[in-house]
Amino acid sequence: EIRGHRRTYVGALPGRIIQAIQRAGTTNLVILLDEVDKLTRNIHGDPASALLEVLDPEQNEAFRDHYLDLPFDISNVLFLCAGNVAQNMPRPLLDRMQLVQLSGYTQEEKQAIAKQHLLPKQLGQTGLKKQKIVLTKPALTFLIQRYTRESGVRELERQIGNVLRRLARMHVQGDEYPQRITSAESVQALLGPPKYSPSQVDHLSEVGLVRGLAWTETGGSVLPIEITLSPGKGKLVTTGNLGDVMKESMQIALGFVRHQAADLGIDAELFQTRDIHIHVPEGAIPKDGPSAGIAITTALVSSFTGQPVSAKVAMTGEITLRGKVLPIGGVKEKSLAAYREGIRTVLIPKDNEPDLAEIPEEIRKKITFVPVSDITQVLELAILHGKA
Repeated sequence: EIRGHRRTYVGALPGRIIQAIQRAGTTNLVILLDEVDKLTRNIHGDPASALLEVLDPEQNEAFRDHYLDLPFDISNVLFLCAGNVAQNMPRPLLDRMQLVQLSGYTQEEKQAIAKQHLLPKQLGQTGLKKQKIVLTKPALTFLIQRYTRESGVRELERQIGNVLRRLARMHVQGDEYPQRITSAESVQALLGPPKYSPSQVDHLSEVGLVRGLAWTETGGSVLPIEITLSPGKGKLVTTGNLGDVMKESMQIALGFVRHQAADLGIDAELFQTRDIHIHVPEGAIPKDGPSAGIAITTALVSSFTGQPVSAKVAMTGEITLRGKVLPIGGVKEKSLAAYREGIRTVLIPKDNEPDLAEIPEEIRKKITFVPVSDITQVLELAILHGKA
């Protein structure tokens, strides 16, 4: 597909790159390669290796298509590659690119996009353009919060389309229908029960329960981490569809707590007489990534000392065996998730302080961001000593 077929084959064609240049009629063009993080290697070939020659400016002056069988200069082509998760891309291929991270939309941005673009588009597609249907701000807010959970607006457009199609059917049947959707009740009457509850997070301060922050393909989310201790022999049990990196974070957190047991006021014998169960709810959803270390450590300290963790605090950051807090990615998305769940204090690694500039000003004003460099700072801020 990329390099083309040799002319000796029946139905041979040039590769996609040469075909695109031929259609454009110029070698100075833009080519978009979508979903490059979905590349797979199998018996049919290795597209990532073929793309290395295409994207490398040191090699693509003499790109060799199998059909042409001659060096062809594609160095004037601007290649844009789109994908969801950079970690899934082959490292040599990613090394040839300049990475531009595009973060998810805030709720206010989604409302503006819906009003200016999505609603007029769907009105045209459903034939209701002349009916002057209006979705007010409260209705849009309810639609965004309770029927969608995404970083973009694709699902929001579908739900707006669902609302308008129901109105279009009423119009065709001659029934009365509202031309102004003004409230949550109006939206619910058209779309049925909401898909998502207003908050997935328990707002009670409990022992062994910490609100971590995670980044997913659909944006940020608050990730509750639960730990219970039971009589046993020091066995560590982990559940919740966890990836290898997150399991390593749990081992590191436990290693740190064991090493610092005396300083943390923990009886060292408990590690021999208690089994530790770490659970991250919603087991059907895969969870991985290096950003849950400080949350797991805080939950462990809380469980072993019997002191609750503040429900008003969320945190993100990785930990070393020496207790240092390491930087993470996705600060904006995680902050938006905390804001959405009503959490107004967020602990972030000190090295991530420059990333706060990416967060919209209206969110920054409402959330207190506390940069931390050591796990002792995290424990002082998050653990409620002797009070719930």
